[in-house]
Formats: sequence, C-alpha cells, structure tokens
Amino acid sequence: MSVKFLYFAWLREQTGIAEEEVALPDDISTVGDLIKWQRARGPEFESAFGQDDVIRVAIDQSHASPETMLAGAREIAFFPPVTGG
Repeated sequence: MSVKFLYFAWLREQTGIAEEEVALPDDISTVGDLIKWQRARGPEFESAFGQDDVIRVAIDQSHASPETMLAGAREIAFFPPVTGG
C-alpha cells in the first residue's frame, strides 16, 4: 500500500521532510504499528517519533488513535499536540 505522509512542525524539522510517498510493509495495519515502524527508519525518525504518546495522527484529514486501522488510507499526517488559547 502506497501512502502520502505529511510531517508538521518539529516532526518536519527533525525528519527533514515535509511530505513523502511511502510504500508501507504488509504487516503495518494500525497507527500504533506505523509509529513503531517510523522509529526504525533511521536516527532522524527515531528522534522524531521517540515519544509516541505525544504524536498526533490524522488519516485522510480525520484524527486517529493508535488502534485506528490504516486500510484504505491515502494520506497520513503526523503532528505534535496543538496548544494555544
């Protein structure tokens, strides 16, 4: 499955990538699996995805939890928590 990844804020800064097209391995089925796989892609990804409990994910512009299935996803966005007032 080929998916477009978008990286925002400090995730973009740490990976050095704003967006990329990625062919996911067949054994990646949930957002949680994806975050673990991202960490293993290299030191810049290990740094960016090391604290998986603070990373937010949207699949096709809808927020997703670690248990959310990736089947049929066309775009996956990764971003830090948003704060403000």
